Amino acid sequence: MLMLIDYANVQAIQETLTYLPVDGVTTNPTILYREGKEPLELLHQIQEVLPEGAQLHVQLVSERAAGMVEEAKALRSEIPGNLFVKLPVTREGFAAIPRIVAEGIQVTATGIHSSMQGFMAAKAGARYVAPYVNRMDNFGIDGVRVATEIHRTLKSYGMETDVLAASFKNSEQVLELVRQGVGAITAAPEVLAALIKNPATDAAIAEQNRHFEILVGERRTWKDIIETR
Repeated sequence: MLMLIDYANVQAIQETLTYLPVDGVTTNPTILYREGKEPLELLHQIQEVLPEGAQLHVQLVSERAAGMVEEAKALRSEIPGNLFVKLPVTREGFAAIPRIVAEGIQVTATGIHSSMQGFMAAKAGARYVAPYVNRMDNFGIDGVRVATEIHRTLKSYGMETDVLAASFKNSEQVLELVRQGVGAITAAPEVLAALIKNPATDAAIAEQNRHFEILVGERRTWKDIIETR
């Protein structure tokens, strides 16, 4: 499973990259707006801190298919590397997907709130389809179920498209999709951090380190022991 950061704060992205095996960053206009910076410059700053080959997903804002195609081409010329343009699953978005793919540009279909939207976006040529898990939950739809249904449908037809599940409130939603074998998720840094946090682990390691201190002295490590022999 690929794991991406759904965030645009460069410092938070850098911090997350220091300890988690993250595969890239996803953005949308709202995420960029929250940073209050010139958006194109911010995208370049994000790309500078990402590892080589990491994905960067950028959402288009044109409302007509022809404009989406031109906007995608402009982004491709400006942002080198592993760029994915995000298209909404509107009528115009569906029309634009195959045209953008024909230009050799990778597409992520976004704003998905139903299984059929995900399937049709994949059929149109999107590399990823992004169901909004928690947003669906807020509308009384089981977001994890929809994301899982899309994943199973795509695999049953042997399609190369993967689900890139987005919009999470908590780590349990992510964990359930991991169990279901969904191909990729994107979440805010705090949700990703919660995936590896467990008080039982902290307690076990603290007890073991305390026993080691009793043996050799406070704050001493194996390195200290070796150097003082």
